[in-house]
Amino acid sequence: MTPVLVLTTMAVFTTMALALARALKGPTIYDRIVAVNVFGTKTVLVVALITYLTGHADLIDVALVYALINFIAIVTVLKLVKTRDLASSDAGEGSDA
Repeated sequence: MTPVLVLTTMAVFTTMALALARALKGPTIYDRIVAVNVFGTKTVLVVALITYLTGHADLIDVALVYALINFIAIVTVLKLVKTRDLASSDAGEGSDA
């Protein structure tokens, strides 16, 4: 492994640890959601790094699927935090002001 690759790997894992600390500490729910999103993005980077190191190109598909699941989960959690109901529609949202 080259020194640049080792440094990159250490940087990715360091930022994952920092994001995990922010997800556990808070202080607001939105800070926690962003931290979980960052952790998911860094996980995709780790899978891509493993793909590069091992040479197995099929793992890129795993990284892409994980990125899509991460995106859908974050949008769903944000809607749940905002509306407190996943089944509600956004059509009547502006009428309660």
